[in-house]
Amino acid sequence: MTRKAKAAAIAAILEHLYPETPIPLSHEDAYTLLIAVLLSAQCTDERVNKVTPHLFSLADTPQAMSELPVQTIHDIIRPCGLAPRKSQAISDLSKILLEKHGGQVPATFEDLEALPGVGHKTASVVMSQAFGVPAFPVDTHIHRLAWRWGLSDGKNVEQTEADLKKVFPRDTWNKLHLQIIFFGREHCPARGHDPKACPICSVYGRKELFVK
Repeated sequence: MTRKAKAAAIAAILEHLYPETPIPLSHEDAYTLLIAVLLSAQCTDERVNKVTPHLFSLADTPQAMSELPVQTIHDIIRPCGLAPRKSQAISDLSKILLEKHGGQVPATFEDLEALPGVGHKTASVVMSQAFGVPAFPVDTHIHRLAWRWGLSDGKNVEQTEADLKKVFPRDTWNKLHLQIIFFGREHCPARGHDPKACPICSVYGRKELFVK
Protein backbone atom coordinates (compact mmCIF):
# COMPACT_ATOMS: atom_id res chain seq x y z
CA MET A 1 0.00 0.00 0.00
CA THR A 2 1.36 3.41 -0.96
CA ARG A 3 1.58 6.18 1.59
CA LYS A 4 -1.13 8.13 -0.22
CA ALA A 5 -3.47 5.15 -0.19
CA LYS A 6 -2.80 4.58 3.49
CA ALA A 7 -3.32 8.27 4.20
CA ALA A 8 -6.69 8.20 2.43
CA ALA A 9 -7.78 5.19 4.47
CA ILE A 10 -6.65 6.83 7.71
CA ALA A 11 -8.40 10.07 6.78
CA ALA A 12 -11.65 8.14 6.30
CA ILE A 13 -11.35 6.66 9.80
CA LEU A 14 -10.63 10.08 11.29
CA GLU A 15 -13.57 11.66 9.47
CA HIS A 16 -15.87 8.94 10.79
CA LEU A 17 -14.66 9.38 14.36
CA TYR A 18 -14.37 13.17 14.34
CA PRO A 19 -16.72 14.75 11.78
CA GLU A 20 -16.66 17.95 13.84
CA THR A 21 -13.40 19.54 14.94
CA PRO A 22 -13.93 22.36 17.44
CA ILE A 23 -10.79 24.35 18.09
CA PRO A 24 -9.58 23.13 21.49
CA LEU A 25 -8.16 26.49 22.62
CA SER A 26 -10.76 28.99 23.80
CA HIS A 27 -10.48 32.31 21.97
CA GLU A 28 -12.55 35.14 20.51
CA ASP A 29 -10.45 36.36 17.59
CA ALA A 30 -7.08 36.05 15.90
CA TYR A 31 -5.28 37.91 18.68
CA THR A 32 -6.62 35.84 21.57
CA LEU A 33 -5.97 32.69 19.53
CA LEU A 34 -2.37 33.77 18.97
CA ILE A 35 -1.85 34.31 22.69
CA ALA A 36 -3.52 31.00 23.58
CA VAL A 37 -1.39 29.05 21.09
CA LEU A 38 1.77 30.72 22.37
CA LEU A 39 0.80 29.70 25.91
CA SER A 40 0.13 26.11 24.82
CA ALA A 41 3.81 25.41 24.14
CA GLN A 42 4.79 22.58 26.52
CA CYS A 43 1.41 22.97 28.22
CA THR A 44 -1.96 21.26 27.84
CA ASP A 45 -4.85 23.01 26.13
CA GLU A 46 -6.95 22.32 29.21
CA ARG A 47 -4.59 24.28 31.42
CA VAL A 48 -4.35 27.13 28.94
CA ASN A 49 -8.14 27.38 28.87
CA LYS A 50 -8.15 27.75 32.66
CA VAL A 51 -5.61 30.58 32.54
CA THR A 52 -6.74 32.69 29.59
CA PRO A 53 -10.14 33.83 30.95
CA HIS A 54 -8.38 35.76 33.72
CA LEU A 55 -5.74 37.14 31.36
CA PHE A 56 -8.24 38.16 28.70
CA SER A 57 -10.54 39.75 31.27
CA LEU A 58 -7.71 42.23 31.86
CA ALA A 59 -6.42 42.47 28.30
CA ASP A 60 -7.83 40.93 25.13
CA THR A 61 -6.35 43.37 22.62
CA PRO A 62 -2.76 44.29 21.76
CA GLN A 63 -3.36 47.80 23.14
CA ALA A 64 -4.59 46.57 26.52
CA MET A 65 -1.96 43.83 26.76
CA SER A 66 0.89 46.22 25.99
CA GLU A 67 -0.22 48.35 28.93
CA LEU A 68 -0.15 45.45 31.41
CA PRO A 69 3.06 45.07 33.42
CA VAL A 70 5.02 42.02 32.30
CA GLN A 71 5.01 40.82 35.90
CA THR A 72 1.21 40.83 35.93
CA ILE A 73 1.13 38.70 32.78
CA HIS A 74 3.77 36.44 34.31
CA ASP A 75 1.82 35.86 37.51
CA ILE A 76 -1.36 34.95 35.62
CA ILE A 77 0.22 32.57 33.12
CA ARG A 78 2.61 30.88 35.57
CA PRO A 79 0.61 27.60 35.59
CA CYS A 80 1.34 27.24 31.85
CA GLY A 81 5.08 26.96 32.42
CA LEU A 82 7.94 28.96 30.88
CA ALA A 83 6.26 32.04 32.32
CA PRO A 84 9.26 34.42 32.18
CA ARG A 85 9.80 33.84 28.48
CA LYS A 86 6.13 33.67 27.53
CA SER A 87 5.10 36.77 29.47
CA GLN A 88 7.85 38.85 27.88
CA ALA A 89 6.97 37.54 24.43
CA ILE A 90 3.28 38.34 24.91
CA SER A 91 4.11 41.90 25.97
CA ASP A 92 6.65 42.44 23.20
CA LEU A 93 4.56 41.00 20.37
CA SER A 94 1.55 43.08 21.45
CA LYS A 95 3.63 46.23 21.13
CA ILE A 96 4.93 45.14 17.73
CA LEU A 97 1.38 44.51 16.51
CA LEU A 98 0.54 48.09 17.44
CA GLU A 99 3.70 49.57 15.95
CA LYS A 100 3.95 47.59 12.72
CA HIS A 101 0.54 46.05 12.00
CA GLY A 102 -2.03 48.58 13.09
CA GLY A 103 -3.00 46.50 16.11
CA GLN A 104 -4.00 43.55 13.91
CA VAL A 105 -2.59 40.04 13.76
CA PRO A 106 -0.86 39.70 10.37
CA ALA A 107 -2.11 37.01 8.04
CA THR A 108 1.22 35.86 6.62
CA PHE A 109 3.65 33.23 7.85
CA GLU A 110 6.56 35.63 7.44
CA ASP A 111 5.08 38.35 9.62
CA LEU A 112 3.78 35.94 12.25
CA GLU A 113 7.07 34.08 12.58
CA ALA A 114 8.87 37.41 13.01
CA LEU A 115 6.94 38.02 16.24
CA PRO A 116 8.58 37.16 19.59
CA GLY A 117 7.68 33.70 20.83
CA VAL A 118 5.99 32.70 17.57
CA GLY A 119 7.51 29.75 15.74
CA HIS A 120 6.35 27.96 12.64
CA LYS A 121 3.94 25.67 14.47
CA THR A 122 2.22 28.58 16.25
CA ALA A 123 2.04 30.54 13.01
CA SER A 124 0.55 27.53 11.24
CA VAL A 125 -2.19 27.19 13.85
CA VAL A 126 -3.10 30.87 13.55
CA MET A 127 -3.01 30.83 9.76
CA SER A 128 -5.22 27.74 9.58
CA GLN A 129 -7.68 28.40 12.38
CA ALA A 130 -7.94 32.20 12.35
CA PHE A 131 -7.53 32.90 8.64
CA GLY A 132 -8.50 29.62 6.96
CA VAL A 133 -5.21 29.34 5.08
CA PRO A 134 -4.25 25.69 4.44
CA ALA A 135 -1.54 24.70 6.91
CA PHE A 136 -0.54 21.53 8.70
CA PRO A 137 0.71 22.40 12.20
CA VAL A 138 2.81 19.50 13.47
CA ASP A 139 3.52 19.17 17.17
CA THR A 140 5.24 16.29 18.92
CA HIS A 141 1.96 14.36 19.12
CA ILE A 142 1.23 14.50 15.38
CA HIS A 143 4.90 13.76 14.75
CA ARG A 144 4.60 10.60 16.85
CA LEU A 145 1.40 9.39 15.17
CA ALA A 146 2.70 10.06 11.66
CA TRP A 147 5.65 7.79 12.44
CA ARG A 148 3.47 5.10 14.06
CA TRP A 149 1.25 5.02 10.98
CA GLY A 150 4.15 4.89 8.55
CA LEU A 151 3.23 8.21 6.94
CA SER A 152 6.59 9.75 7.70
CA ASP A 153 10.12 8.66 8.55
CA GLY A 154 10.89 12.22 9.57
CA LYS A 155 13.49 12.74 12.26
CA ASN A 156 11.95 16.10 13.15
CA VAL A 157 8.62 17.90 12.94
CA GLU A 158 9.70 19.86 9.86
CA GLN A 159 10.20 16.70 7.82
CA THR A 160 6.99 15.18 9.16
CA GLU A 161 5.05 18.29 8.11
CA ALA A 162 6.48 18.05 4.60
CA ASP A 163 5.64 14.32 4.39
CA LEU A 164 2.04 14.80 5.58
CA LYS A 165 1.48 17.63 3.12
CA LYS A 166 2.49 15.27 0.31
CA VAL A 167 0.02 12.51 1.20
CA PHE A 168 -3.06 14.49 2.28
CA PRO A 169 -5.00 16.84 -0.03
CA ARG A 170 -4.33 20.51 0.68
CA ASP A 171 -7.99 21.32 1.33
CA THR A 172 -8.11 18.78 4.19
CA TRP A 173 -5.06 19.94 6.16
CA ASN A 174 -6.78 22.35 8.55
CA LYS A 175 -9.34 19.81 9.71
CA LEU A 176 -7.02 16.81 9.62
CA HIS A 177 -4.45 18.20 12.01
CA LEU A 178 -7.18 18.65 14.61
CA GLN A 179 -8.62 15.20 13.92
CA ILE A 180 -5.19 13.64 14.45
CA ILE A 181 -4.78 15.52 17.73
CA PHE A 182 -8.20 14.35 18.97
CA PHE A 183 -7.44 10.78 17.89
CA GLY A 184 -4.07 10.79 19.63
CA ARG A 185 -5.60 11.91 22.91
CA GLU A 186 -8.36 9.32 22.83
CA HIS A 187 -6.83 6.29 21.11
CA CYS A 188 -3.09 6.72 20.53
CA PRO A 189 -1.37 8.23 23.59
CA ALA A 190 2.37 8.51 24.05
CA ARG A 191 2.37 6.16 27.03
CA GLY A 192 0.34 3.06 27.78
CA HIS A 193 -0.60 2.68 24.13
CA ASP A 194 -1.99 -0.68 23.02
CA PRO A 195 -1.52 -0.80 19.23
CA LYS A 196 -3.74 -3.88 18.95
CA ALA A 197 -6.67 -1.93 20.38
CA CYS A 198 -6.00 1.23 18.39
CA PRO A 199 -8.43 1.73 15.47
CA ILE A 200 -5.60 2.90 13.21
CA CYS A 201 -2.41 1.30 14.55
CA SER A 202 -4.08 -2.12 14.63
CA VAL A 203 -4.54 -1.93 10.85
CA TYR A 204 -1.91 0.49 9.56
CA GLY A 205 0.68 0.65 12.35
CA ARG A 206 4.35 -0.07 11.81
CA LYS A 207 5.36 -3.62 12.67
CA GLU A 208 7.80 -2.22 15.22
CA LEU A 209 4.81 -1.28 17.40
CA PHE A 210 3.94 -4.93 17.89
CA VAL A 211 7.43 -6.15 18.80
CA LYS A 212 7.87 -6.48 22.55
